[in-house]
Amino acid sequence: MSNPETHSPGMETGEDEMKNLLRRQKQAYLSDGYPDLALRLDRLDRLASLLATNSEHIANAISQDFGSHIREASLFYDVVALLESIKHTKAHLAHWMDPEVYSPPYPGTAAHVAFQPKGVIGVVSPWNFPVQLAFGPVIGVLGAGNRAILKPSELTPVTSELMRQLVAGSFDELELAVVTGGPDIGAAFTALPFDHLVFTGGTAVARHVARAAADNLTPLTLELGGKSPVIISGSADFELAVGRIMAAKTLNAGQICLAPDYVFVPRGREESFVEAASAAVATMFPTLKQNPDYTSIINERHYNRITGLLSDAKEKGATIIEINPSDEDFSQQSAHRVPPTLVLNTTAEMRIRHEEIFGPALPVLSYDRIDDVIDLINADARPLALYYFGQDAEEEKHILDATTSGAVTINDCVSHVAVEDLPFGGIGDSGMGNYHGKWGFLSFSHPKAIFRQTDRQEGDALVRPPYGEPVRQFLETTISGT
Repeated sequence: MSNPETHSPGMETGEDEMKNLLRRQKQAYLSDGYPDLALRLDRLDRLASLLATNSEHIANAISQDFGSHIREASLFYDVVALLESIKHTKAHLAHWMDPEVYSPPYPGTAAHVAFQPKGVIGVVSPWNFPVQLAFGPVIGVLGAGNRAILKPSELTPVTSELMRQLVAGSFDELELAVVTGGPDIGAAFTALPFDHLVFTGGTAVARHVARAAADNLTPLTLELGGKSPVIISGSADFELAVGRIMAAKTLNAGQICLAPDYVFVPRGREESFVEAASAAVATMFPTLKQNPDYTSIINERHYNRITGLLSDAKEKGATIIEINPSDEDFSQQSAHRVPPTLVLNTTAEMRIRHEEIFGPALPVLSYDRIDDVIDLINADARPLALYYFGQDAEEEKHILDATTSGAVTINDCVSHVAVEDLPFGGIGDSGMGNYHGKWGFLSFSHPKAIFRQTDRQEGDALVRPPYGEPVRQFLETTISGT
């Protein structure tokens, strides 16, 4: 493999090449039959070895694509998180594969569900965690016994090409393959007749993906984003809450689908929030401009999009508070860094209130009543996550019962995603379907219902013509006894 330090992205995959690859993977799936447990574990082992052996190459590639991305964050989120997921899947896979046996309707019959691989699954992954969100679904895909073709993001070309090379060195292309290319190739990819398609990305693009998949009636798992709200209750440990919120908001510079997108603060605590947020950022990032711990924005287009949201809010009357502990000048910089920025006094017509931010800007909204918070959350599209900080059990239950979101973390942000036994996924505009752990196995398996009829023939007369007195008596007895 070429050195990632000097590596340049390869040529994009052609549409005919993708079609041919899918056709051959489907043929191999049909001719080879279901992979047994040993082969599934072997494939997962190869994926784990690929990640562990090439962890430094992966971190270097991600840093090249971002311009600045700390090695430790890449190793933690794009390598270790996947290794832990593989370990969890391997530990439970044999049990997940066991058929589920159900009570028969009458003596001599049998009923069970067998979990059958769906076949060939397409995976379209994004740029923000380019390895984790590419291979995360693949773990469930391989565990469920499928074959897969992965299309990573063109916005991280060095990492995408590295993944293509690493996969080609560890897997037969009829088991797992990576194809590369820009938006046109991505559109062609989603129009292929996969047996299931996984897309992680923005809601607007997901609508096009769903339309393309509909032509083939391809089942979909859509992992999207949306505006995930944070509620700080009057009962919360305020300093602790603000510190954890800012830690989540600055993770990957806010370029994460689960990032807190706006925060509700009890009226009168706005200045306290600003002070606590400023102190938390200064502790984590004494400097920002050249600090390798603080991730840059992926490219100029997204940098301009984020700064455009802030400019729009400022022009419409919002108060912009840039948290810049060392008072550094960001007008000239080698990377596209945006300091953590609080936005106060927002109004409904500001773009930042409606568009997913996907960056280190955080609107702060004041509230008087929890029910007003609930109404504002419910007036928007359903979010991928909701975060509640507080110690009021009755209030917590009220919020959880009255709102709908993909997931909830209480007294923290984002951390629910680390629990492999929990489903990861959204609802409505934030997505459909789940993966992680057993939920991925189930999403990428077909639960085939299997019923075995008894050899005894006494019951046949009851359900076949001619219908006589025994049938009438059976029906009357059953209906009257309901």
